[in-house]
Amino acid sequence: MKKHPKKIRGIPIKDEGLVLQALTHRSWLNEHPKERTQSNERLEFLGDAVLELVVTEELYEKFPEEPEGTLTALRSSLVKTETLARIAQVLKLGSHLRLSKGEDATGGRENPQLLANVFEAMVGAIYKDSGKTTVKAFVKKHLFPILEEIITNHLDRDAKSLLQEKVQAKGLPAPIYRVEKEEGPDHSKIFTVAVLVNGERVAKGVGKSKQQAQQEGARSALEKLNPS
Repeated sequence: MKKHPKKIRGIPIKDEGLVLQALTHRSWLNEHPKERTQSNERLEFLGDAVLELVVTEELYEKFPEEPEGTLTALRSSLVKTETLARIAQVLKLGSHLRLSKGEDATGGRENPQLLANVFEAMVGAIYKDSGKTTVKAFVKKHLFPILEEIITNHLDRDAKSLLQEKVQAKGLPAPIYRVEKEEGPDHSKIFTVAVLVNGERVAKGVGKSKQQAQQEGARSALEKLNPS
C-alpha cells in the first residue's frame, strides 16, 4: 500500500488526520473496512460551502461596481469542476488520493470530478484546522490567479447560451441535454449529461447538479466546435 505523506506541499493543515481524511475516497474504505478514517465526503460538503462563501466575498470586494449577475458568472467559472481539478493537479493531490484498486486502475487520479472533490475536501480541512482567514489566503494564492484568464477569454459567459447561439446560427435546432448517469449518495450525487446537436452526441458534462453538468457539457461542445 502506498505510503501517504503527513503533510502535502502547499496545503496549510497541521492536523494530519484531517489531511488523511481529505485524501480518502469512499472506494478505498470499501477495500479497508477496518479503517477508522472517514471518507472525504463530509469535508467536501463543508469545503464546497466555505469555498463558495470565500470566493463570493472576494469577488464582492474586488468588483464593487459589478452587478450580481456578473459576480455569479465569475464565481461559477472559478468554482467549476474543470477549474478546481486544474488546481488539484498543480498541487499534485491526485497522486496522494487513497483510492480502491479499481478506481485507481480506471484513471481515478486524473478524473476531474474526483480531483475537484479532493480540492474541496482540502478546503474543508483547512477551514476545520485553522479557520476562514487561512482558507482565504489559500484561495487567493491558488485560485484567483485564474480570474484574469477567465475575464480575458470570456470564460464567465453562460456556456449553454453560447452553444445555442452557435448552433442556431447554422440553422440547427437548439441543443438537447440528456442525463446519462446519476451516481453517489443523495447528498453528493454526480450527474453525467450528454449534449446532442442535431441528434448527434457531441460532448458530455459531469457535475454535482444537472445544471452544472449541462454547463460543463456545453463548454466541452464549444471547445470541439471551436478548435484552437
